Order: sequence, then structure tokens, then C-alpha cells
Amino acid sequence: MTTDKARKRAIRTRMDKTGERYAAARRHVVSATEQPLPPRVAEPTMSDASLRKGTGRSWDDWFRRLDAWGATAHTHTEIARHVRDAEGVDGWWAQSVTVGYEWARGMRARNETPGGYQVSVTKTIAATAEDVWRDFVEPARRNRWLAPGTLRTRPGTGTIGRSARFDAADGRLVHIWLEAKGDRSSVAVTCERLAGPDEVDAQRAVWRDRLGQLADRWSATSVARRAARAS
Repeated sequence: MTTDKARKRAIRTRMDKTGERYAAARRHVVSATEQPLPPRVAEPTMSDASLRKGTGRSWDDWFRRLDAWGATAHTHTEIARHVRDAEGVDGWWAQSVTVGYEWARGMRARNETPGGYQVSVTKTIAATAEDVWRDFVEPARRNRWLAPGTLRTRPGTGTIGRSARFDAADGRLVHIWLEAKGDRSSVAVTCERLAGPDEVDAQRAVWRDRLGQLADRWSATSVARRAARAS
């Protein structure tokens, strides 16, 4: 049913753009969904399995749908809005689909966004998602593993245990997402407003080091707790 609705929307969109009758527009749309996809200029970083889990569709499915809609003629914001509103995909996943599509169709360079370049670093930490979230958001806890003043929390821009946004001292934006994994959690840090590939590499190294330090602190805490229980 969802596929039928999406196909009908694509047909009506083509009718509006070309003035074709329904049957002619439908032949073009159906043909587009059956033809081999063009080669990808760059591969999305997210796997098919993860994308299907989050959106219900693979990359090829999304490429066909967005190609049929004519996404290459639209801006990043317009594509993301279409994925969100017309396809019913939540904001973060809509952005992921949009960026992956733009990479594959050569509409942007790797790590490039409308506001500049960005880089993401992920780390699994032996602590709950809420604990790691507080390590970022609460200044006293943050200062134990980050130099004071490195980040400033943006009020009202996050969800406890799930996400938060920060202004960095160097003028960049930092956004975190967390996923609970039992007594462990995965944190993804995205650093935005980078000037180019060199800054991407530099910030990737910086955040790998900082998240490594945070993970080491929690690993040491976990070992101490196990030792205390065993004594």
C-alpha cells in the first residue's frame, strides 16, 4: 500500500511537470522503477541493514523513489522535507536518506553539507545512555574529560539520554546522539561547520581521542565496581 501511494505521488508529480496524461506518466514512472539504477558516485556510509531497520527500505529502494520524484532537481532542504512529509520518515532518518542520496548522485562531496563540511565519530561506552548524556551536558562532569569551555550546551535542543547540541569554543556546532545498549551505550558525535577535508580529518582525530578518554574513564569505573562486588 505504501509503495502504491508513493508511485501515485510520483506519477502526479510527473503529470504536473510534463503535462502528460496519467497513463503516459505512469509508464515513465514504472519504467524508472524497473530500470537498473545508475552507478553511485559515492557510497553512503550507512549500511543497507541499518537503513532498512530505521526506514523500512534499502538504499536502492530510496534511490529509485527519489529518482522517480526528480530529487536531483531539488535542494537538500526540499529533499529532506519530501522524505519526511511524503514518505513519513522521522527527521534524523530523513536527513540520513537525503545525504546518502546526494553523495550517490554526486550532488555533494563526502562530509559536505549545505552549511559546510562535517564529520561524525561513534564510540561504545560502558555506561548507560543517560550517564553519557550527563557527561556531555553537565559542566562539572564534562570538565573531567574535556577542557573547560570546549562546549557550551544549547538550551532546549536535546532529549535526556538521547541527544544534545552544543556550541564549540572554535565556532563549530557539535551534536550528539545516543543509543542505549543495556548497561552500555553508543554515542555518535557530529562536528559541523568545518571548512574542508583537512578540518574533517583533524576533528575526526580529536573526537576519537576525546571519546576514547571518556570510554577509558567508564571502563576503569566498571572494573572498580566489579572488584568491589567481588571483595
